[in-house]
Amino acid sequence: MPLLRDLAIGHYFATIDEPRIDRTKDHTLLDIIIIAICAVICGADGWVDVEEFGKSKRAWLETFLELPNGIPSHDTFGRVFARINPEQFQHSFLLWVQAIQQVHTDVIAIDGKTHRGSHDRTNGKAALHLVSAWAAENRLVLGQVAVDDKSNEITAIPQLLALLDLHGSTVTIDALGCQTAIAEQIVGQGGNYVLALKGNQPRMVADVAALFADARAALQTEYSMTSAKSVDVAHGRVETRQAFVISDPQAIAYLNEGKRWAGLESVALIEAERTLNGTTTTEQRYYLLNQVLDAARVNTLVRGHWGIENQVHWVLDVTFHEDASRIRNGDAPQNMGVLRHIALNLLRQEPSKGSLKTKRFRAALNDAYLSKVLGL
Repeated sequence: MPLLRDLAIGHYFATIDEPRIDRTKDHTLLDIIIIAICAVICGADGWVDVEEFGKSKRAWLETFLELPNGIPSHDTFGRVFARINPEQFQHSFLLWVQAIQQVHTDVIAIDGKTHRGSHDRTNGKAALHLVSAWAAENRLVLGQVAVDDKSNEITAIPQLLALLDLHGSTVTIDALGCQTAIAEQIVGQGGNYVLALKGNQPRMVADVAALFADARAALQTEYSMTSAKSVDVAHGRVETRQAFVISDPQAIAYLNEGKRWAGLESVALIEAERTLNGTTTTEQRYYLLNQVLDAARVNTLVRGHWGIENQVHWVLDVTFHEDASRIRNGDAPQNMGVLRHIALNLLRQEPSKGSLKTKRFRAALNDAYLSKVLGL
């Protein structure tokens, strides 16, 4: 096997700035990064696990890494990842993924997640909160941005959007991201939006709710409202989701007085009715769109948004034990988050049968399979 620096993976990660001074560089930065990636793929949850993985796999690692002074200690892994620039680390990974496969970004879901175990009350450090972007078609994490301790997702979402190519994509965001500036940025970057509308935009919520109440009561037939219904039955739960969409130009112009919402063309209502164990609950949610779409498509887009919850956040907690992680120092929590996203993406794209848990175990046991996951 050729040395890592001669392979695609080495080319992209070699661009990350060295965070150490010369006298502390007993191990190459590229070796440290690749050992950590391999270890997390194989089930490592912390730096001690990463060191143990490196020692047990040293013979295999030596076939493509330099390892001038053997395997770094867990303290070395912790210190280096606390100092690596997380934006550079993430950007290098994205460039690599885009180089080895075509990424389809028809729908990009944006959502945030708190890493509950990363807080440090003794030093007054809040838990890390990351906002992530997810390509629904590929089931790939596209990027992440950490929310500053003194702000919230409203400031992080624009930073994350700026990293992405939105041309031709539809961006779905939950209610906190329903901001006029965010809508304008998405349109300005060539994308479309489906923004959940809730109490943070009280006047718009009231106007949209009144519009749908009139349309559903057939008081305003000129609205030409469209609708579509879907029914799902699973594990004793019956969920009926009915979507209503209004794209009437006059009605939209009234709602968008002053043209505050860039390119607004439609509003949607999703009415979800769930029955479980004989109990039925109903929820209504409203959305703003800068496209004219039929109700069935809107129903699909809104439901698809929650794939980031089910296929990213839930998996990171259950399979990668993210909430239990106590990594806290410097930028290490965010960089470990990138490592988990790298592992999740690579394991998802590897076509072999089996759950993510099974694939991680298989990679730990089988060097050839791990090489396949890495694309070596």
